[in-house]
Amino acid sequence: MDLYQIFKTRSPIIGVVHLLPLPTSPRWGGSLKAVIDRAEQEAAALASGGVDGLIVENFFDAPFTKNQVDPVVVSAMTIVVQRIQNLVTLPIGLNVLRNDAKSAMAIASCVHAQFIRVNVLTGVMATDQGLIEGEAHQLLRYRRELGCDVKILADVLVKHARPLSSPNLTVAVKDTIERGLADGVILSGWATGSPPNLEDLELACGAANGTPVFIGSGANWENIDTLMQAADGVIVSSSLKRHGRIEQPIDPIRVSQFVEAAHRNWNSKGESKSAEQVKLHS
Repeated sequence: MDLYQIFKTRSPIIGVVHLLPLPTSPRWGGSLKAVIDRAEQEAAALASGGVDGLIVENFFDAPFTKNQVDPVVVSAMTIVVQRIQNLVTLPIGLNVLRNDAKSAMAIASCVHAQFIRVNVLTGVMATDQGLIEGEAHQLLRYRRELGCDVKILADVLVKHARPLSSPNLTVAVKDTIERGLADGVILSGWATGSPPNLEDLELACGAANGTPVFIGSGANWENIDTLMQAADGVIVSSSLKRHGRIEQPIDPIRVSQFVEAAHRNWNSKGESKSAEQVKLHS
């Protein structure tokens, strides 16, 4: 996976657009326009603050189905992503929670998104949705059938879950890449907003052997300098929200603070980056 080709940087910051509850979810508010408006506002705030990519998630649909979502969720997310694409020029990814990788791949293929996130690509995880089994074989064959080149970023020992067996991190990373054929791997802390530790990131990067490793949770402007010493990119959300609260909308000032802190780290390592930060359509 060539990060520079997709994100125009070798150390991408991917901001998350958490969608308001979608149709059929318990907290659905009845207005898709409200969902779209909020998503557009958050995408614009993230782009203006200087992130290098976006990932769209049906985050507020909890409690999640463990596998296939309702078709209306796929339809709604497709519409939302297209509206975001009309607003910003950033690379976009999909995460259809909890683990509907096939729907994510379908949406990404239709809207020409660049990547998807898959919580459980290989192995079996015990989660609050029940046991979730990785279906890498189905997903990879489906991607080939669609004839697309959507990249697969896969969580390793994903947050809010425990492995049914007890593989060590090195084995889990290698299996995800070598047997699951992930294009990149994601390492998180134990829950949303909790960062992975530096030692685990270093182990994961060593096991990945050149495959990109992303920080998947818990990054903020205070710890990004440390975490990025042992990672290739970061997916960030909670710390960019107003008051740092997950239910709040994105705060453009927090986005700028985070991006500046990350860039200071890159500059100290000699990482070159485009000076163009605002990636909105004129």
